[in-house]
Amino acid sequence: MRYAAYVASLLLLAGSAAIAAWRSGAWWFAVAAFGVLAIVGTLDLLQKRSTLRRNYPLLAHFRYGLESIGPEMRQYFIESDTAETPFSRQQRALIYQRSKSVNDTRPFGTLQDVYAPDYEWINHSLLPTHPASHDFRVAVGENRAQPYLASVFNISAMSFGSLSANAIRALNRGAKAGGFYHDSGEGSISPYHREHGGDLVWEIGSGYFGCRDGQGRFDLDRFIACARDPQVRMIEIKLSQGAKPGHGGVLPAAKISAEIAATRGVPMGVDCVSPSQHSAFSTPVGLLEFVTRLREASGGKPTGFKLAIGHPWEWFGIAKAMHETGLHPDFIVVDGAEGGTGAAPAEFIDHVGVPMHEALMLVHNTLVGLDLRSGIRIGAAGRITSAFDIARTMAMGADWCNAARGFMFALGCIQSLNCHTDRCPTGVATQDPSRWQHLDVPDKATRVLNFHQNTLKALRDLLAAAGLEHPGQLGPEHILRRVSPIEVRSLAALYRFLEPGELLLREPDHAVFRTFWAQARSDSFAAPERVRRMRDSKSW
Repeated sequence: MRYAAYVASLLLLAGSAAIAAWRSGAWWFAVAAFGVLAIVGTLDLLQKRSTLRRNYPLLAHFRYGLESIGPEMRQYFIESDTAETPFSRQQRALIYQRSKSVNDTRPFGTLQDVYAPDYEWINHSLLPTHPASHDFRVAVGENRAQPYLASVFNISAMSFGSLSANAIRALNRGAKAGGFYHDSGEGSISPYHREHGGDLVWEIGSGYFGCRDGQGRFDLDRFIACARDPQVRMIEIKLSQGAKPGHGGVLPAAKISAEIAATRGVPMGVDCVSPSQHSAFSTPVGLLEFVTRLREASGGKPTGFKLAIGHPWEWFGIAKAMHETGLHPDFIVVDGAEGGTGAAPAEFIDHVGVPMHEALMLVHNTLVGLDLRSGIRIGAAGRITSAFDIARTMAMGADWCNAARGFMFALGCIQSLNCHTDRCPTGVATQDPSRWQHLDVPDKATRVLNFHQNTLKALRDLLAAAGLEHPGQLGPEHILRRVSPIEVRSLAALYRFLEPGELLLREPDHAVFRTFWAQARSDSFAAPERVRRMRDSKSW
C-alpha cells in the first residue's frame, strides 16, 4: 500500500500513453499529468534526504500539503470563537466590525464562561455618568517646551520593512484623521510615515537607525535634523520589546532595498545589525543622561523609553537613578511578553520576558513608591483589542495603551501567520510590491480611524456605566476577576499596590521589592552580589 499511488501513476501513465497514441487529442494532457506524478514518485524513491518520501512516494506529499494548511484549517473550522491563538475569532471579528463601522452588537448572551477562573468584568454604578466626549487625552511632558496631548489609544511600534509602504501610509493617514499617534518602530521614519502628516513617536533602538554614523554609533547631528521635524511629537528610546527582549536582530543584505537603506541610514549590500544592547550608555544613570540629552536636542519634546521587564534589579536600578539624580523620563512604555513581532525565536516569543500585567504593575508601583508617579506617564502594550482591554490596563496603572496587531487587523490582516515569509496575503507585512500595492490606502486609513474611534466610544460607554468621566479615574478596585468557581477578587485585593512614598520610608511587604530593591544599583545594571553567588553555585 505504501507504493500504491506511485504504482498507480505508472500504470495510468502507460495506459493514457497507449490511448493517446491510438486516439490522440486530449489524452495527451492525461499523459502529461500522470507523467509528472510518475517523475515525482521516482525522484522520491531516488532521493536520500527524506525517509518518509522514500517509504511513501507521492503519498508523502499529501501529508506535507495537509500539514501546511493545518493552522488555517484549525483557525477556520476547529478552534472555538474564544480561543486566543494568538487572537481569538471573537477578538478579530470585533476589530473588523469596528474598523468597518458595522453593527458590533451581539445577541443571546456572552460566549464567555462567567464562572471560569480568570473571567473578568468591570463593576457598574447606579449613578451612571454622561461623558461629553470619547476623545480622551493625557498630557505628556507638561513642563517641557513642547508638551504633547496624547490619545489614550495609539498605534504601537511597527517599522517600515516589517510593514509595507501602503500599510504605513494607511496607518499614518488614519492617525492624522483621528488625532492619535503612530509609533515609527525602530526602523526609523520612512517617507511613507511623512506623506500624510500624522503625529509620530520616533522610536530609537540600539541600531540608532536614522541617527547613526558610519559605524552604527549614535550621531547627534543626524538626530537633531530628524527630531526637530514638527511631525515628530515624542522621542522613545527602545531598551527592549516584549516579543524578543534581550535579543538583537539582523536584516540580511538581500532584503535591504534602496528605500530601507535610506530610511535607516545603512549601506546596501551589507547585513543591517540591530545589537542586543545600546552603545550610547551602559548604566541606569547613563540611560537617564541620554534621555535628557535627546530631550534637549529635540527642542524640549517629551522623551522617554520603552522596555520589557526582565531582571527586576535592572528596572530598580533605573528607578533609583531617577530618585538620586533628579533626571526623569517624561514617559515609560511597558511592553508585555505577549507582544508580537515580525519574527522571533520560538523560545523568546514563548518563554522570555514578563507579561504586561505584572510588568506594568511593577513599574507603576515603583514610581508610586518613590513619589515620582505624578510626573511620569506610563503607556502599555500587549494584546490590546477592545475597550475593556484598555480599561483593565489603565486600572492597573497605565495612562494610555498602544496596539500594533489590533491596528494590523484594521488594515485587513487575517492572522495567516506569514509575517516572516514576505508572503502576507493581505499586503500588510510584506515588501513584495505585487502584494502590498493592492492594499488600498484611503479605504484602510478609514478603517484604522474607525477602529480607533469606535473603540474609544465603547470605552466611553464602559466608563459611563461605571460612573466615571475619564479613564484616568479607573483603579484596580474597578476590575473584578474570578479566581475560582466560588471566589471573586478585585485587582486591588489580588495585588499589592504601594503607597505614595513607601519606598522612601521602609521596605514594602512585597516579595520582589524585599528581594531585590535594596541591592539594586543606580550605577550598574549588573546582578547583585547574592545573585552572582547563586549563579556560581548549585547549593543555594
